[in-house]
Amino acid sequence: QEYAGAPWSGLLRNIGTGSRFESIQRGVIDLRDLIYYLSIAGIFLVLNTLSLDSKRWSHGPRTVPYRRNATLFASLAVINLLLLNIWLTPLQGLRADLTAQGQYSLSDVTKDMLANLQEPLLIRGYISEKSHPLLNPLRPQIADLLREYEIAGRGNVTAEVIDPISDPDLEAEANQTYNINPFPFQVSGRYEASVINSYFDILVRYGDQNVVLNFQDLIEITPNPTGSIDVRLRNLEYDLTSAIKKVVFGFQSVGSVLAALSEPVELTLYTTPDTTPPDLQEAITTIQTVAQSIADDAGGKFIFNTVNPDDPNSGITRQQLFDDYNLQPFLTSLFSNDSYYLHMVLKNGTTQEVIYPTNDLSEGAIRSQIENALKRSSTGFLKTVGLWTPPSVPTQDMFGQQRQPLAAWQNITQHLSQEYTVRNVDLSTGQAPSDIDTLFVIMPENMSDKERFAIDQFLMRGGAVIVAASNYKIDVDPFSQGLTLTPLDGTLNDMLRHYGVDVQQSLVMDDQNQPFPVTVQRNVGGFQVQEIQAINFPYFVDVRQDGMTDGEALVAGLPAVTMNFVSPVTTNLAEESGRSATVLMQSSANSWLTTNTNIQPDLTLYPERGFAVEGEQKAQPLAVVVQGTFESFFKDKPSPFTEDATTPTDPNAAPTPTPAGPAPDTSVLTQSPASARLVVFGSAEFLDDFV
Repeated sequence: QEYAGAPWSGLLRNIGTGSRFESIQRGVIDLRDLIYYLSIAGIFLVLNTLSLDSKRWSHGPRTVPYRRNATLFASLAVINLLLLNIWLTPLQGLRADLTAQGQYSLSDVTKDMLANLQEPLLIRGYISEKSHPLLNPLRPQIADLLREYEIAGRGNVTAEVIDPISDPDLEAEANQTYNINPFPFQVSGRYEASVINSYFDILVRYGDQNVVLNFQDLIEITPNPTGSIDVRLRNLEYDLTSAIKKVVFGFQSVGSVLAALSEPVELTLYTTPDTTPPDLQEAITTIQTVAQSIADDAGGKFIFNTVNPDDPNSGITRQQLFDDYNLQPFLTSLFSNDSYYLHMVLKNGTTQEVIYPTNDLSEGAIRSQIENALKRSSTGFLKTVGLWTPPSVPTQDMFGQQRQPLAAWQNITQHLSQEYTVRNVDLSTGQAPSDIDTLFVIMPENMSDKERFAIDQFLMRGGAVIVAASNYKIDVDPFSQGLTLTPLDGTLNDMLRHYGVDVQQSLVMDDQNQPFPVTVQRNVGGFQVQEIQAINFPYFVDVRQDGMTDGEALVAGLPAVTMNFVSPVTTNLAEESGRSATVLMQSSANSWLTTNTNIQPDLTLYPERGFAVEGEQKAQPLAVVVQGTFESFFKDKPSPFTEDATTPTDPNAAPTPTPAGPAPDTSVLTQSPASARLVVFGSAEFLDDFV
């Protein structure tokens, strides 16, 4: 390709015997390759026969017809064999993948996704003809797989590989529209080093959604013992199909999903106009207007009803709402016994979801709530994860110098983004966004009551909450400059205990662990020498598959997980609590608990482990999932939306609480539906980029 260019290199690749044998060597038997080798054998047999036969020919006029017929037969045989190979060239489906895992064939998941496309899908490889020598062999592999996608798409997929440098218009589109730019690859020759600016990107576009995969997403580099490196495609089908899933699910509209449903969706507004406060009367009309607008555009696939449970003719009572949906009315005021309903219930097949009113009751907010609930109850949408991480606030060391925090969470964000839409959320307003499906809280610390309230009420609405709850975080010791553990303040431990989950203050240590480079002291001729050694580190608990619960989607397919500085997570649920608990992960039977936060090993006293074994050695639960009906942490407690209006000078003076936000006590949901789900990990450091 470096000398002939992409078009000629493709032709030479189809003619060459080496490229043909590569697929057979990989375990893929292609009919075109078999015909190719049979054609070569046939051509040489025909020509060899003709050559041997010609040696006994006479040159007289009597043998002219024989010589002519023999030559004509050989020529026609050769031409037909060549034409047969040309005719078979576009037929790429006539092959058998004999590899154990079928790694060179599209999976059923990919085929099903391509078969269900409703709009045209574009997969375009922006790959330069002249690139790094180690990347050049990957271009035909990408082109072959893209061709498989095009065939499986049955007319809905356009797949191509282009050189942007040869087409200025496409290069300008790639730069300006998709932010695809050439990457400077350094190439070292025998006598000089040079830089080649080339493209190695793949664009996946569906409707108004697009995903770009660059060379860092596509390749993996393996060093060889000789010092050289091997460059290969990491898992091209997985990367492409993940990108396709993201753009397809991101493009789906509510209207298209409703049109594809076999049964209509039913939305019911339960409201009591006689007891609803005057400032919320307009909200009833707004909900009815928005819901009826969706129903009018749905072609009979969206049914909207309004029911007043206080109306004797409605057929629904308040007790039935509590029994069927766990719906509890809101109090009209703190000092009134009157209550009202302003709830919506969405039924989609066997799935039902309660939609609670929020502070924003505008038409746009209500439409967004209804559409998000419909997306959560339907397939074909990209789920949204709300991610909360501790603020990255610099601290000061003992010399007054600013120091950036060690913790960072970019890796977990990138991994989640491959399968979900990830949004960083701010919970300081006391309310979680209504358009997220799962709330993921990592290392909660210094949390205010409003932030706790937002998490609590998201769970009370039937949401899924994941908490990576550490009791300690990694920090730098100001004196030794080594690593140390610092206790966390303002955690969620009290609230989790209220839900029946206890993240204990101790730490789990395990003989089954991952090594960690630490500074150790070594005596050399009477002198103490510090050096870095990778030693077994019991604080890094290595959880294998036998320590994970089968059937749980969160840990399915994981070969192993390292839980760093993890605390045991126990549950205390009464039989009548209406909740069930499952242990997701546990340590090995050779683990024990410690309260010692000194993480520097002492190989002099404990040469085998570096640390003392304390107490009984047994398996410890490291992560649990609890599902069912939860009671709010803020039930019968003061509202988090009140704060001291004044700061009294007299320490014995009582502060006067005043409302500080729009959400009153009456909006507190005291109990969750049975669909609420809480997942608690005893460590957040296992998600930390630093660790």
